[in-house]
Amino acid sequence: MLETRRELAADPLVAHWVEKGWPLIGRRAVPGEARGIPLGLPLPPSAGKRRLSFVLQPEEIVSTAPPPALGLVVSAAPRAWRCILERVVAVASQHSLEPRVFGSLAWRALTGLPYVTDTSDLDLLLHIHRSTDILRLVADLAAIQAAAPMRLDGELVREDGAAVNWRELSGGARAVLVKTHDEIALRDAGSFLCGEIFR
Repeated sequence: MLETRRELAADPLVAHWVEKGWPLIGRRAVPGEARGIPLGLPLPPSAGKRRLSFVLQPEEIVSTAPPPALGLVVSAAPRAWRCILERVVAVASQHSLEPRVFGSLAWRALTGLPYVTDTSDLDLLLHIHRSTDILRLVADLAAIQAAAPMRLDGELVREDGAAVNWRELSGGARAVLVKTHDEIALRDAGSFLCGEIFR
């Protein structure tokens, strides 16, 4: 692919990325984009926080993996974050969930590059179950946020793939922004909570 993207092939950081075999991340396709699997490469702040976009074909994918588990990347986090991360892991465990991370902490853990800054968020991904008490989980996260030195961001993802930012549910909004594989749209918060399928 880089043979057709000369401007990227000449970028030392991108070349280093390829040499290291570091991953790309899945993203939503944009209108008019070529058919294939849309992927992204967010470069660190020191490289201007550029967001590089790619489209690969299935046969070009070497391997896939979910985002890193939060419990496995605590040591990559700033020291001031670590107590909070351990609290998130403990709360998630009480709800029978395994928190995962994306964003700056995930990329720092995966690459060792300086992605985390003083203004970075902790981006969480929580795959919830039908039996999850969502409102209690959100209240627990809000309690952790109250003592956190960084912003806790991230999404609750249902088994059907519909996702909502936990902070929107915490705020008691009637309508929330729901992300699905196909679209992003404002939906009734109660419909998300009761498991209504969005089409």
